[in-house]
Amino acid sequence: MANHLAILQYAVAIFTSLFLAGQVWADTVGVELAQRVYDRPDGKDAAFAMTMTLTEKNRSPRVRKMLLYRLDQKADEVSTLIRFTDPADIEGTGLLTLDHASGDSDQWIYLPALERTRRIDSNRKGGRFVNSDYYYEDLRDRQVNKDQHRILGREELAGIPCEILESIPTESGNSVYTKRISWIDSVTLLPMRVDFFEKHQDQPSKRLLVVKREKVQGYWTVMDSTLTTLSNGHQTRLTLERTQYDRGLPARLFTNQVLEDESAEEDYRP
Repeated sequence: MANHLAILQYAVAIFTSLFLAGQVWADTVGVELAQRVYDRPDGKDAAFAMTMTLTEKNRSPRVRKMLLYRLDQKADEVSTLIRFTDPADIEGTGLLTLDHASGDSDQWIYLPALERTRRIDSNRKGGRFVNSDYYYEDLRDRQVNKDQHRILGREELAGIPCEILESIPTESGNSVYTKRISWIDSVTLLPMRVDFFEKHQDQPSKRLLVVKREKVQGYWTVMDSTLTTLSNGHQTRLTLERTQYDRGLPARLFTNQVLEDESAEEDYRP
């Protein structure tokens, strides 16, 4: 009986060690994939002319024109400026985001109707940006070490082989989301679909889908995407009209002075 018990304990120990080793390997591969996605080549800087279309039930679509500028200043330091140019009721509105190497972000929104700039509280991760389906958090850079990553499996999405990556915040307070599941194109490293989970719900609250992508100046670029709030069907669609990479955008473009002065960035428009 003792020998049988010893053999059983040995078998359990071997199985447990193999299982844990598999978990460590899976986590390591997940982190490696997340890092590859984060490091995917997308230019030192970029300027985009975009259309944002908001749709919801029983209401005509609302169409907005916007510009987006991005500059990678140093490792893990990203600056982004968004400017709306149309229609009149939102024209001139801007959002400046400075993502720091520490993982923290600073954000300011300029409201021309009030002629004032307001700082976005860093804890306001779940606020909706100009009534779209994008939260302020969605417009910030998110470093790989802010989440625990693991690969759930592989699946074809619209004929595209994807790896399914689960990302869970390392600290509950560093994200409005409790989990994100991403379908990563194994070739381009673009997330083709992302399901966002909130408040420990079993079902996603939002879903991002890439409708179209193209290679522009050698960089894979999302040309058309939708972000949908699944509970009510409210959707934000972003389509790229013009794209320019590696123009040498200056750091002074990403300041509060330019945020408040629309004419200061006109020379850099794509």
